[in-house]
Amino acid sequence: MSHCQIVPPHLLEKLAASDEEEIARAAQRTLATSLRHVGQRAVREAQVTSEGSHGAVGLIPTELRERAEAHGDYELPANAVHPQEAPTGSFAPQRTIYDAGHGTDLPGTKRRGEGDPATSDGSVNEAYDGLGETFALYADVYDRNSLDGKGLPLVASVHYDVNFDNAYWDGEQMVFGDGDGVYFTSFTDSVDVIGHELTHGFTQYTAGFTYVGQSGALNESVSDCFGSMVKQRVNHQTAAEADWLIGAGLFTSKVHGVALRSMKAPGTAYDDPHLGKDPQPATMAGYQDLPHDQQHDNGGVHINSGIPNHAFYLAATGIGGDSWDGAGRIWYDVMTNGNLAKDVDFKGFAEATIKSAGAIFGAGGTEEQAVQQAWVTVQVLTG
Repeated sequence: MSHCQIVPPHLLEKLAASDEEEIARAAQRTLATSLRHVGQRAVREAQVTSEGSHGAVGLIPTELRERAEAHGDYELPANAVHPQEAPTGSFAPQRTIYDAGHGTDLPGTKRRGEGDPATSDGSVNEAYDGLGETFALYADVYDRNSLDGKGLPLVASVHYDVNFDNAYWDGEQMVFGDGDGVYFTSFTDSVDVIGHELTHGFTQYTAGFTYVGQSGALNESVSDCFGSMVKQRVNHQTAAEADWLIGAGLFTSKVHGVALRSMKAPGTAYDDPHLGKDPQPATMAGYQDLPHDQQHDNGGVHINSGIPNHAFYLAATGIGGDSWDGAGRIWYDVMTNGNLAKDVDFKGFAEATIKSAGAIFGAGGTEEQAVQQAWVTVQVLTG
């Protein structure tokens, strides 16, 4: 069962063993909170699974749709839409931000509702804006009405617990800590962190990847992919211009590192005497085949996610332009078309993205070639 928190357990375990008593205590509390929410999230995800996926939308370009309708050479999904079309619904987010007051009772005291003016609390405003930017990516680009496709209200609680070194999706809402102030700053500061965690909700309502082994690493990777796209869209950056860092700005100046993860160069995000070195592999040559238990992060889901992360980066930059219009459309289609097993491995996911790229952009095109080459480069597929 998942932690689904932005800071991986291996980092928190380093801090939990720190000689600095207050830092160690904060990390231990953060880890303990992860375990406490395990059962709660299991129940919520089981409820979603029993209800089925919601709001799946296949994305087929106009010219391919017209060709298919004329010649019958491609079987269109019943729910396919034109990606070039404006959203068919008047989708608008329904956001509510609460203040946990450094306690652990959720959601806390309401501080800002949808349409309310900004408050004097920066964390409240950052959470509100980040939820909105994530909602906008799914609505404006993929014609999806919130995480579940049915207008799910977006709820967040800030100032959770004392010196809490994490942010997480608990199956129903977002929760943000303020960090310990020594190694981590506030977790509402990074919009890609917000996009990452909310995307765990999107995955929960779509492909529902089992949070263990390679499917668990894909679960984490998809969150990084969409979190990065949220940030790139906010910053008006193409795939070539983006930094492809996840959680840049979360570390204080005390840490020798730039972010939690790098999709462009997995394994290079940090190298710190207190936190250790970024363990993410960029290719299957560095894959860590770990036990599928809590102690080993369910088979290293936060570690091995570097491999599909790197594939997405390579595909997005290989296709060029805005990542959400290229690789993003392909990954979104794969997540929502209902063709993947919940325990799919890297190879199965890779093959699905290649098939989707051909279906969306045309078989044998530059997009399909870029996606295939990306998976070959990271050694998931052979040439």
